[in-house]
Amino acid sequence: MTDRYRLAAIPGDGIGPEVLAAGRRVLEAAAERFGFELAWQEFVVGGAAIDAYGVAIREADLKGCAEVDAIYLGAVGGPKWDDPNASVRPEQALFALRGGLSLYANLRPVVAEPAVAEASTLRPEVLAGVDLVIVRELTGGIYFGRPSEEVQTPEGRMAVDTLRYHEAEIRRVVRLAFDLARGRRHRVTSVDKANVLASSRLWRKVVEEVAVDYPDVAFEHRLVDAAAMLLIRDPRSFDVLVTENLFGDILSDEASMLTGSLGMLPSASLGTRRTAHGIFGLYEPIHGSAPDIAGRDLANPIGTILSGAMLLRWSLGRVDAAEAIEAAVRATLGAGYRTTDLASSAPGTRAEVLGTRAFTDQVIARFAAGASGAAS
Repeated sequence: MTDRYRLAAIPGDGIGPEVLAAGRRVLEAAAERFGFELAWQEFVVGGAAIDAYGVAIREADLKGCAEVDAIYLGAVGGPKWDDPNASVRPEQALFALRGGLSLYANLRPVVAEPAVAEASTLRPEVLAGVDLVIVRELTGGIYFGRPSEEVQTPEGRMAVDTLRYHEAEIRRVVRLAFDLARGRRHRVTSVDKANVLASSRLWRKVVEEVAVDYPDVAFEHRLVDAAAMLLIRDPRSFDVLVTENLFGDILSDEASMLTGSLGMLPSASLGTRRTAHGIFGLYEPIHGSAPDIAGRDLANPIGTILSGAMLLRWSLGRVDAAEAIEAAVRATLGAGYRTTDLASSAPGTRAEVLGTRAFTDQVIARFAAGASGAAS
């Protein structure tokens, strides 16, 4: 009997529809090669939903997303909806998905591919062997704290945001990070600002309590500013980083530059619910909607394609297909194919700059042929 998986597709805004179409093509190729079926349900979310329905996400669509095995998302937002005084914004859809579906942990793997080392501004010897994962707490912290508002006072306008964490929120994401490290190099770095913030001091206490259950995993605390510096100076020193919501947002974007482009990095937002096949989650590239290149066939689909591989691994239990996709991406880069954002990364080699669709064609060709990761 053929396995059949239910997936939600959210194209979103800007380049979102283009990169998601690329990722879906690769996932369908995986389904054909490995003998399973994908049943898609598409949802209008983000700026497109504001235009269509007046809200960033409808309750019925949030409910629909909760009923599938996994969610595959392109990107949301853009200057059209950037009015800071607007009561409805595209990003509200992301907060609704994360909070409403209990997607508490965001995993962002960062691997410096040798084939595109020149795309980074760092020296190749600094990047050699970089393979780390940032685990970002996703449903707490300053993004969700209340009050969060601007008010008028006799002295003028005042704004307040609230940074709040409960120990249970910290414990579950830290435990996931330690579990992840056990399957990697057995090292966890907890990032905080414990010299200033009470929430970080609680974070540090909970990390030390959790670490007792993982005597085989080495762990350290680092202040966020020191961690940011070390990510550039010695990124190979990291294995698994775990941190709160705001710090994780910033550090993962910084870490993307190790790979040469925001377009390279995938992510998985994992929830508390287990499906028949794995852990329910939402998968998306870390880049934004890039409206300046939308509709021009210029977007890098790698982050979305690799997010699809994470979807297969974590939510569908198809490690075989996930590894095949990852190998195909490496092989395509190794063969000298690039998107525009990576075009400078292969001086003196047989590099060919391709658009979104043509680059995806090359990934699928190598995937279908069973690429091992070697250049072809």
